[in-house]
Amino acid sequence: MPGLVRKLLIFAAVDGLVLQPAPPRNHLPATQQAIKIDYKGNVGPLLKDRRDEDTTPASLEAHGIIGLLQVTTSYFLISILGREQVAQIRGKPVYKVTNVALIPLSSQSDADKAIVTAREHVLRHRQAQGLDEDSYDSESDEDDAPSVTDSLEEEPPAPPSQVKDPVTGQQGNRRTSVAEDVMQRKGVYGRFADRWFSKKGWNADQRRTQGMRSDEDLGKTMPKNVESSVPDEDQGHVNPSKPDALPVEDSDVAGPVSPEEIPKALGGDKDSTTVALLPKIVRTTKMYFASGNFFFSYDYDLSHAIDQQQPSSSVPLSKQFDSLFFWNRHITTSFTDAGQHSFVLPVIQGFVGQRPFSIKVVDTKSNSVVIDPDSTPNDMELQSMHKNNSTDSFAIMDTTAETQPPQPSNGKDFLLTLISRRSVKRAGLRYLRRGVDDEGSTANGVETEQILSSSTWNTTQDKIFSFTQFRGSIPLFFSQSPYSLKPQVNTWGSTETNAKAFRRHFADLSARYGSIYAASLVDKNGTEAKIGELYERHAKILNENGGMDGKGRQLDFQWFDFHHVCRGMRFENVSLLMDSIGSFLKSTSWTEISNDQATQKQTGVLRTNCMDCLDRTNVVQSACARTTLEAQLSAGSYSIDLQNDPSTSWFNTLWADNGDAISKQYAGTAALKGDFTRTRKRQITGALTDFGLTLSRYYNNIVNDYFTQAVIDWLLGRATDSIFAEFEADMKSADYFVDVRKVRQAAIDRATNRVVEDKNEDLIAGWTLSVPTSADHLKTATFEEGVLLLTEKALYFCRLDWGTEKVREFERIELENLEGIVRGVYITSTLATRHMDEQRNVGFVIRYRAEPGGGLVRRNTRSLSSGKDGAPSEDQSSSTSKSKTPQATGRFLAFKALPPRTSVPASGEVAEADNEGEVVKGICEEIAKVANNTKTRGQVKTSVPGTEQGGEIGDGAQERRLEVDEKDIISLSDAKRSTGYVETLAYSMKKLVWG
Repeated sequence: MPGLVRKLLIFAAVDGLVLQPAPPRNHLPATQQAIKIDYKGNVGPLLKDRRDEDTTPASLEAHGIIGLLQVTTSYFLISILGREQVAQIRGKPVYKVTNVALIPLSSQSDADKAIVTAREHVLRHRQAQGLDEDSYDSESDEDDAPSVTDSLEEEPPAPPSQVKDPVTGQQGNRRTSVAEDVMQRKGVYGRFADRWFSKKGWNADQRRTQGMRSDEDLGKTMPKNVESSVPDEDQGHVNPSKPDALPVEDSDVAGPVSPEEIPKALGGDKDSTTVALLPKIVRTTKMYFASGNFFFSYDYDLSHAIDQQQPSSSVPLSKQFDSLFFWNRHITTSFTDAGQHSFVLPVIQGFVGQRPFSIKVVDTKSNSVVIDPDSTPNDMELQSMHKNNSTDSFAIMDTTAETQPPQPSNGKDFLLTLISRRSVKRAGLRYLRRGVDDEGSTANGVETEQILSSSTWNTTQDKIFSFTQFRGSIPLFFSQSPYSLKPQVNTWGSTETNAKAFRRHFADLSARYGSIYAASLVDKNGTEAKIGELYERHAKILNENGGMDGKGRQLDFQWFDFHHVCRGMRFENVSLLMDSIGSFLKSTSWTEISNDQATQKQTGVLRTNCMDCLDRTNVVQSACARTTLEAQLSAGSYSIDLQNDPSTSWFNTLWADNGDAISKQYAGTAALKGDFTRTRKRQITGALTDFGLTLSRYYNNIVNDYFTQAVIDWLLGRATDSIFAEFEADMKSADYFVDVRKVRQAAIDRATNRVVEDKNEDLIAGWTLSVPTSADHLKTATFEEGVLLLTEKALYFCRLDWGTEKVREFERIELENLEGIVRGVYITSTLATRHMDEQRNVGFVIRYRAEPGGGLVRRNTRSLSSGKDGAPSEDQSSSTSKSKTPQATGRFLAFKALPPRTSVPASGEVAEADNEGEVVKGICEEIAKVANNTKTRGQVKTSVPGTEQGGEIGDGAQERRLEVDEKDIISLSDAKRSTGYVETLAYSMKKLVWG
């Protein structure tokens, strides 16, 4: 594949940010052409080397580019500031991203300040480690040390006494982790601040107590008064000769700007709420990519299994990379569209770990002995590992000679590599992403590959073994509330809807892996039983209707009640499950590579799940991996006991680290039951630790996760930046488990088939709209989505049970009974800026009369509650009852427009509307036009829309045309007067915590 830029210098020029490729030490000169990103975000080649220009006083060395971030009208370049080698596969290093810098592209001055600050951060970090300041320019030297054993040595943390906070002046350690910063310690970034969206913001003392910079520091570092996102602790100007000094005041920088003025400062007209959230968005993005959960390689395709590599391909890595695991694909489109593929460095989220181990044979007739490179206390302790130049194998240095096993006469060195790849489909956090979506993708979908190889990776002498497993949420539509420690399972959709997504999920898995064995570990009693029974039932339905591929390929399924079988902390009973799936694992086997060719392919995959696909799943997956590794070594005449031999604790540790990483990325804490995964024993101390982790998860679920989920959806391109305005309005992030446009269009079609009884009555248009939960009301405590249908004879207003996909009730209104239509501002809440936007909060009211015996509301009297399968009973859809509406004039129905991007109108002109106002205008004009074209109309009243009374036209009088009047339905001032103090206080408290 074409070479990627392994090292580049970033500096700010007058006309943009320059990215100049530079070779690592002892490498040939870089052949890639430099590129420039102008201050409008455009990427293009640079024909001239401009590193020596006087306009570029400082440059920043980076190990690669993650992407280009666009928030409203602002752009930020995400570059890799720190990396750590964690493995080496076939001589190709694999790195973990440890730190990133986000450089603003608002102006040369702002970009240069961010570069200087980031560079000083790197220098101080290296000085804290006792390295020379001059060594900065040659810092990326991991490529010169191909031995993986060197990279496995832990980097010594910086002594706290050597690092000083640039804001507070206090000494401390800068090293952070995703568990502490991203998930558990989000509160220190202002979550409990006094004035979250206030115009004045925090004062200096409040910022310091919240772990943030002061207002003065923000004034120096924010591009155009928007906070920069280089490392948080390093904001502000620092004297290069005194890196530990406090920031110096810059009198030339303007003070903070209020949120209302920020769009003007940015030169754009984007949503002011999104812009006000910009510092938080950028900060969260930085912490997310610097969390230690992203991995990359310049030469190895981490998205594919080892037998699917294409080393001699001329296709760029970004085009080879599997889009299912390409986490920065969306934010690198600016580079790929410009043809700059050498700057696109794909990253995966998940885990990469590697452990060397040696098997020494004491005699040819006895079992092998494992020399453990990472053993438990009082056993062999690994002091250092280095590459033996003469044999190209790994030598293990041991100083505890008194505990060392007998030295064998022969042996073998191995490497065990673990790669977990998290899917970008239905990606996100616990409780906010559950179950399946309409594309068949499940939450927390992770492919884990275990690779066994010799230390030399020489396939002419030794085979390479690869074994793959998969985990993912139950592939059905369900959700759970994050506000309960034991949340109930809420199912959604009919049997047909679930079956369609269920089939698509397993069809995709089967096409990818072959045979599938689904091991469900949920409880058969309690809150999990409902979804477990539904899972089992759909597996049977799938097998009875053509199987996974529609051609008879069956899905193997087993429901293993983990908590019941392993009650009393007897997790060793997982062996019962291993006995059940043993034949499947044996038949599907694993992949073998010999002489650089795949001589054997794994023909199926074990799909494991519990409710979260974390704790119980980790135990079972590690057990399967252990069984497979023992079988692979046994095929080479080596025998070990990974279950009982204490010298094999490195295997348990590797899998426990993998489980912790996946758990942190999904639930915010380390995995539960980690003590058993690491030691093969369950202890009381481990149970107490799990209780603390459970409480931490609970806190994350109800406080921390909503905004992070919005950032994840936005980074992956699953949502636009308007998602942040939605978050500010509701303090939640929506779950895009279905295509809302498709669901709403299906609801219109379903309602039409259900309520329009006359076959000669054609549908003209249909809309989904937000409506009060009660008729004859403009505002109720909650609103729901309803369906409004228009035919040439009548209007049909339908209320739906969206969970069961049934029409709950409907009302038919003859067009001749329409009395008037009013459209205008319709504000139902004043809690958030989005709620008070008069351009977006619009609606209309239809006034009509109900003649004696005429208007009828038809309601479904059968139970609409979800059954065990999440669908209504078979006979409920055929029975209705009729209740007469009040026989009085002046009845009305109120409708509020939904955002046009999610509404699914049937008429073309409404579909092209750009905003809610255009949507409402189109609906009202369509209804008036059809009503006025009706040939027969009865006696009508001349009531003025918006009033309760009016005169009548006598018999034989000329019919009055139906007009659409413009008038505020609920104005902003009226809405403010009707908003209660308790409602405002509740939102303010939620905003304080969720922010």
